Amino acid sequence: MTDQSATINILMTGGGAPGAAGILHCLKQCPAFRIWTADASPDAVSRHLHDRFELIPVAADTDYIPQMLSLCHARNIQVVMPLVTRELMTLAGFADLFKMHGTEILVSPVNSLELANDKGNLYRALQMHGLPVPAFRIVHTIEEFDNAVNELGYPARPVCFKPCQGNGSRGFRVLDASLDEADWLFHQKPSGIHITLSEAQRLLQLKPFPPLLVAEFLPGEEYSVDCLANHGETVIAIPRLRSKMINGISVSGTFMQDEEIINYCTAIIRMLGLHGNIGIQVRRSVNGQPLLLEVNPRVQGTIVAALGAGVNLPVLAVKQALGWPVATDELKVKWGTHFMRYWQEVFY
Repeated sequence: MTDQSATINILMTGGGAPGAAGILHCLKQCPAFRIWTADASPDAVSRHLHDRFELIPVAADTDYIPQMLSLCHARNIQVVMPLVTRELMTLAGFADLFKMHGTEILVSPVNSLELANDKGNLYRALQMHGLPVPAFRIVHTIEEFDNAVNELGYPARPVCFKPCQGNGSRGFRVLDASLDEADWLFHQKPSGIHITLSEAQRLLQLKPFPPLLVAEFLPGEEYSVDCLANHGETVIAIPRLRSKMINGISVSGTFMQDEEIINYCTAIIRMLGLHGNIGIQVRRSVNGQPLLLEVNPRVQGTIVAALGAGVNLPVLAVKQALGWPVATDELKVKWGTHFMRYWQEVFY
């Protein structure tokens, strides 16, 4: 256990991520933390919100780990909180090396990340363990895609698809034959998620595509669940109803004490053996059952919203890594709290 009276040096990577400002705000609530932010872009927003910033390579760079180790040594970093999905596997693979040098990486084990970051294998694994998931198929060719769409009930029922590996809504599209395209064009803001079957087929035939998860479209309410896990055991899970989203990012919602969703997420975390701050997105089926959309095995961008409901999840994750005790009040959620996010300018 690290001395609670000591100053703790923390490195938050992904300083240019959409949620970086909020997560930085959460970490700043603990006076014992001295925080550095880092990003591969010199224009990352955290550089203009905080005076300690470091430029690092992207995770795919062969110099990424050596530079991260050097940075952690130079700044005496005790905890690294990665915000970038592409960094997770790389850092997890070297977590023991960092620990030997006195640095804890807030990341799940490699095998947990491999499952969580591949939606196809994730759905299969959950299904094998008896956990409900949307009806789905995994496809590799246009012929398999056409068959999957038909088997899942299109055009009578909407169907969605997305790459098995990907994040941030990249590649996610919805096929919905009931959609009034003229109304969508003139009366709806462009979301980019709807596509016609013929257009999807045309695009998929242009070049080889990655494995796709084709699944039933869940029409009900969507929830993002911010969790803290301790080696597969859920410390806390906080569902928030996603009332409004912009480009896949929650900008308005309400914290809901839904035990069905909490128990479902607890089972997913246990099955995957996840650790640290975890995000799970679920949506209700046509029958009202909450089913998995995806698992984000990292701190989520809108996790700052939970601060308004009385829980500082990034700080709790750091405390857990350091072996610091957590008071009961720190886990007390003000259920029913509404939140709204808005843009704020940075001038430099």
